[in-house]
Amino acid sequence: MKDYKKEESKKDTSWGGVSDWYSNYLDTDNDSYHQKVILPNLERLCQIKPDMNVLDLACGEGYFARRWQEIGAKTFAVDISPELISLAKKKSSAKISFHVSPSNDLSFLPDSHFDVVTCVLALQNIEKIKETFFEVSRILKNKGKFLIILNHPSFRIPKRTCWGFDDKDNVQYRRVDSYMSEGKEIIDMNPGGKIKNETISFNRPLQYYSKLLSNNGFVISKIEEWISHKKSEKGKRQIAEDKARKEIPMFMAIETIILK
Repeated sequence: MKDYKKEESKKDTSWGGVSDWYSNYLDTDNDSYHQKVILPNLERLCQIKPDMNVLDLACGEGYFARRWQEIGAKTFAVDISPELISLAKKKSSAKISFHVSPSNDLSFLPDSHFDVVTCVLALQNIEKIKETFFEVSRILKNKGKFLIILNHPSFRIPKRTCWGFDDKDNVQYRRVDSYMSEGKEIIDMNPGGKIKNETISFNRPLQYYSKLLSNNGFVISKIEEWISHKKSEKGKRQIAEDKARKEIPMFMAIETIILK
């Protein structure tokens, strides 16, 4: 098992190489989507209470795990990247139990133990998603919640969607070149920078997630679509750009319940 995890880490880890950049981004950007959009909405959906058992899956440097621990939850956090887990431990309370492991192997966690599992902006970076959903279903209590936050699978597809502007009608629009076909893309997280910060993203349509969730005993109880909170600078395109932000969501939240 030890050799297997080492092999998986080498092959599948895509955020370890950008760990310092990612951590610095969360620490220094006071107007981030994490802070202004995702965290407040996720708290509302999770309804985490003190003494709940909560797992933050693919936790990164522990941004959301720290919040669950602050609320009083018995918090576990898992990520495939040793670099990110190392940063998470430095930034977080010792009360949070951090583990280095791929999401598809949670064998060190007991069956039917967790009340809530969160997975924020990570499923699109996970290759073995079928095995991951099976593991989440195993460790959740009956009627436990699995909260998934995605870059919107219809409008935020790497290298298949982009912004465009119609000067004639003064309309900002989102162009979608492909949606149904699954794919794998290498993404530069810091385009234009001196050093490339690359990660891997898997393109999957919404029905892909829906079918897999159903096959593993999950019922989708709620879907929400979250828009950007940002505003454009003054200019001739300001009104059109701000309208587009309100009409075309950035993120999708999928709230599921496991029935055993």
